[in-house]
Amino acid sequence: MQQFPSQLLDKAVQEFAKLPGIGRKTALRLVLWMLRQEEGDVMRFTDAVSTLRKEVKFCHVCHNISDADTCPICADKRRDASLVCVVENVQDVMAIENTMQYNGLYHVLGGLISPMDGIGPSDLKIDSLVERVAQGDIAEVILALSSTMEGDTTNFYIFRKLAPYDVKVSIIARGIAVGNEIEYTDEVTLGRSITNRTPFEAK
Repeated sequence: MQQFPSQLLDKAVQEFAKLPGIGRKTALRLVLWMLRQEEGDVMRFTDAVSTLRKEVKFCHVCHNISDADTCPICADKRRDASLVCVVENVQDVMAIENTMQYNGLYHVLGGLISPMDGIGPSDLKIDSLVERVAQGDIAEVILALSSTMEGDTTNFYIFRKLAPYDVKVSIIARGIAVGNEIEYTDEVTLGRSITNRTPFEAK
């Protein structure tokens, strides 16, 4: 392992290297870049991260990231509250919003069912989705999960959980290649997949 002339430098590199996709070489470049910046700029950076961690909230309705207890999307009376799009994570909400093709609400699961990774239904925000549907105000639930084995498993589980309720369950069109994740799909393809959604069929 590379030795550093400063323990402070080494500690900073170790912390940066914990970020997804960041190895020690990249972490070192980032740390050295920060050392070249004005102290005020670095303080604003660290303050922003610290404030985010301390003050960010998750919407009590859809579990999206928010500055308040209710996110701006759920609070927007112009949106169609009878339509709920189920996604894996916050990045997927952003991706779908960027398509400008959807005007309903969302429900962020916080992951996908994956027994191999020790993630079961109880680890996700599925019960709160069922509770929202049980209230009777939702006409359609759109399953917009990744076209992976984990995504398909989660789709089927949610479909079974919603079966007792009078709600339409649809799935985004498979314009998205099998194995692709929603957040990395181009906006045109994703927008068409939402618009051309089809009824979910349990196989």
